[in-house]
Amino acid sequence: MRLRKQSLGDKNIIGEKVAKERKSKGMSQKDFLAKLQIKGIELSASGLSKLEGQLRLVTDKELVAIAAALKVSTDDLLRRSKKRKKRVNNI
Repeated sequence: MRLRKQSLGDKNIIGEKVAKERKSKGMSQKDFLAKLQIKGIELSASGLSKLEGQLRLVTDKELVAIAAALKVSTDDLLRRSKKRKKRVNNI
């Protein structure tokens, strides 16, 4: 597993949670991308990496498919952590 060299971006609020949930389920990026493809979402490995790094926007369709693939609710993904709230509120 490679460590992220770049700090998290600010393009979405779910990326960090997506990565954490995916890893906690023992799912590789390749396996996760296959689940998304079955749900009609075409995303490259680079796109997923940017999504998890909060360096790209997430569409509503992607949000729903990601939640389904991870077996979590969209609310769980959208709920901000205290750390994230503080960073967003300082903008």
